[in-house]
Amino acid sequence: MKQRPIGMFDSGVGGLSTLRDVRALLPNEDIIYYADTGNCPYGGRSHAEIVALAERVTHVLLEREVKIIVVACNTATLHAVDYLREHFSIRFVGMEPGIKPAIAQTKTGVVGVMATQATVAGERFQRLIARYAGDVQVVPQACPGLVELIEAGELQSATTRDAVARYVEPLLKAGADTIVLGCTHYPFLRPLIAEVAGPNIALLDTGAAVARQTQRLLATDELLNSQSAVGSIEWLTSGDPADFAKLRQCLEIE
Repeated sequence: MKQRPIGMFDSGVGGLSTLRDVRALLPNEDIIYYADTGNCPYGGRSHAEIVALAERVTHVLLEREVKIIVVACNTATLHAVDYLREHFSIRFVGMEPGIKPAIAQTKTGVVGVMATQATVAGERFQRLIARYAGDVQVVPQACPGLVELIEAGELQSATTRDAVARYVEPLLKAGADTIVLGCTHYPFLRPLIAEVAGPNIALLDTGAAVARQTQRLLATDELLNSQSAVGSIEWLTSGDPADFAKLRQCLEIE
């Protein structure tokens, strides 16, 4: 069991930002990453569609005998992880927007959250805010189109810059001093978002926390890989493998 790989999936390349964190913390673990690019983005889909897609990908990963599954997608986590945990015996590690740490560090009492439409509209997201916000104002900002731009490799284009500005400016006007990157795609735009937001705005994502949780669960279950060699990565996609490979190269993840 220890030698089995970690399974990870996302609607596309966004989860690669989380894979980067998992790889840094657990370099000797083998990983199978599934990019559901044939159905990307998840952000505009219904709850039922997202659950069905997540279930299908889970079956693919289980066929490859993974030992844990990281749902490296905020939208899939918020809509599907409860269902997955109820219907499968394997451990799941989910991604949730870092609302709790953002609330703990804000000085202005205003936190912005950039996320997909499906995340912002989800009941679990609203429960997160209700649970942790207290006196802090949490300002959700749906960002339609950003995932598609990242999937197209447009990390610094004028179109992407305009879109980022359009989504960040309302958060700044609301007084946010902390912005949560509530989609695993968005860390790939961190330099651009930081440039638009300015030096006094903190940007938070939860990739490192998810990597630590993955490590904790594997240690608890005595499933940490003891091999000394660097682990392998197997790439799977429901879309065009050549396009996926080109995009990984663009994002400097091989």
